[in-house]
Amino acid sequence: MELLKTSAEKMGIELSQNQLEKFDLYKKLLLEWNEKMNLTAITDDEGIAIKHFADSISVLPLIENKNASLIDVGTGAGFPGIPLKIANDGFKVTLLDSLNKRITFLEEVKKELGITNLECIHSRAEDGGRNADLREKFDYCVSRAVARLSVLSEYCMPFVAVGGYFISLKGPDAAEELTEAQNAISVLGGKVEKVVEITIPESDLKHCAVVIKKIKSTPKAYPRKAGTAAKKPII
Repeated sequence: MELLKTSAEKMGIELSQNQLEKFDLYKKLLLEWNEKMNLTAITDDEGIAIKHFADSISVLPLIENKNASLIDVGTGAGFPGIPLKIANDGFKVTLLDSLNKRITFLEEVKKELGITNLECIHSRAEDGGRNADLREKFDYCVSRAVARLSVLSEYCMPFVAVGGYFISLKGPDAAEELTEAQNAISVLGGKVEKVVEITIPESDLKHCAVVIKKIKSTPKAYPRKAGTAAKKPII
C-alpha cells in the first residue's frame, strides 16, 4: 500500500497506518470474492492501488464538508464510496447497486473493516430516486458508473438535496459528454459548477470530475421508469 500512500500524499491526502491496513484488507476481500463473482478486471496490486483506490479518493479535495452525507450510485465493488469512507470516516455513506450479490460483498467489507455510518442498498437507481427515504436526501452523489452523463444525471440528480452536488468521474474527454448533457442537467435541477482535470500521481491516469450543483428540485416526472433514461436520454 506504499504506492497508494505516496499517490494520496501527492493529492494532499494523508492516510494513517490504520487506514492503509483497511485498504489492504479491502483489496484482499475484493480478490477473494472476485473468484466467485465478477467484481473487477483489475487484479494486480499496483492496478488496485492506483486505478481503484487512488482514483476513487481523488475527488476527496472537491468535497468541502467532511461530515457530508454521500450516496454512490452504481457502486459495483464499492468504488468510489468505500475508499472515500476509509479516507474520511466523517462521511455518512450510502452505496446503491442493482445487483444483490454485490450488496452481499459490500456488507461483508463493511463488517470485516468495522465501518460504521455505511448503508448498502439493493436497488436500481431509477427506483431509488423515487424512494422518499432517499430522494433529495444527500449532500453529495458520486459516481464512477460508465453511463453517458445525460443518462447518469437522470440516475443521480434525484438523490441530491437542493444546494448539494453531483460529482461524476469521467474520462479525459468529458467535454463532449458535457455538451450533450447540458439540457438534461438543467431539466433535472442542476447547473455545472466546474470541470476539474485530475491526474492520479504515480501513474499516467487522467480523468475529469464534473461538479454539478443542485439549484432546484428535480421535477416529479424524473427519474422515469427503469430502462427509459438509457433508451431515451433527455436531450
